[in-house]
Amino acid sequence: MAGAGAIAALLRAAHVPPAPRSRSLRGLAAGGAALPLLRATAAKASSYSRPLLASLNSARSFSSSSSITCGTGAVSATATEQVKQRQQSELIFLGTGTSEGIPRVSCLTHLSKTCPVCTKAAEPGNRNRRRNTSILLRHATPSGTSNILIDAGKFFYHSALQWFPAFGLRTIDAVIITHSHADAIGGLDCLRDWTNNVQPTIPIYVAERDYEVMNMTHYYLIDTSVVIPGAAVSALQFNIIKEEPFTVHNLEVIPLPVWHGKGYRSLGFRFGQICYISDVSDIPEETYKLLEGCELLILDALRPDRSSSTHFGLPRVG
Repeated sequence: MAGAGAIAALLRAAHVPPAPRSRSLRGLAAGGAALPLLRATAAKASSYSRPLLASLNSARSFSSSSSITCGTGAVSATATEQVKQRQQSELIFLGTGTSEGIPRVSCLTHLSKTCPVCTKAAEPGNRNRRRNTSILLRHATPSGTSNILIDAGKFFYHSALQWFPAFGLRTIDAVIITHSHADAIGGLDCLRDWTNNVQPTIPIYVAERDYEVMNMTHYYLIDTSVVIPGAAVSALQFNIIKEEPFTVHNLEVIPLPVWHGKGYRSLGFRFGQICYISDVSDIPEETYKLLEGCELLILDALRPDRSSSTHFGLPRVG
């Protein structure tokens, strides 16, 4: 049976009750239905434009106020509000689900058991319908706004169909990859819609170990000489990153190395005072140091009752 969700957030902000400290990071840990802020597929919009303390503000990266926006439907705002939103940097949750997503076919077709989560999620517009975990950072600077996508998994195009029109998103100015599992890179082929019709190319920022996997799974995107003449594939520019800070469209990005199962390295990322770790089973001591002063921590929490060999559960997050 399907779990409630795959992402938890540690928030220290207005209207969020305090919770116990964990490694000096304070906030609320919750997954699935326990945290409406992270319900990424609701029928009606919710736009959270309150300042997130200094979460996205830094002298090097941001000069405007910032907000978090959750993908929960079409946005309705006055012209003044829309202008104000364009001047803010925002995080938009495109998905908060597992690799299979919610609902699961196996639950819906089970002959003797009924999964209440998947049954409800199958209803049109239900908030528990979840796709692969992914966020988009709409990074605002005085010179303009850049759309920076974190991961493009198997369900990315479905998420984009719903949320790009709803939030007025058109370009994808960069994609940063956390790891090379299908729920993080399975949608790279779908980027052809942008490079064929919106923009000439998309830069991809990826660790060398994950690039090597892409060279096998998406070989035709890396070596385009094998593409049949006249065929249209995603035009991507691959940039190899290391476990040290790098810059994307004037935004400093700090990799947060973590373990996603025994011996498997995945990356979270820090933007200003926001930290994002989508797939983690253990956090090395050296990475905890990189989380100091974090105002908003978005963290993996696969199940409400226990952890697995590859993912934190809610008790571990708390």
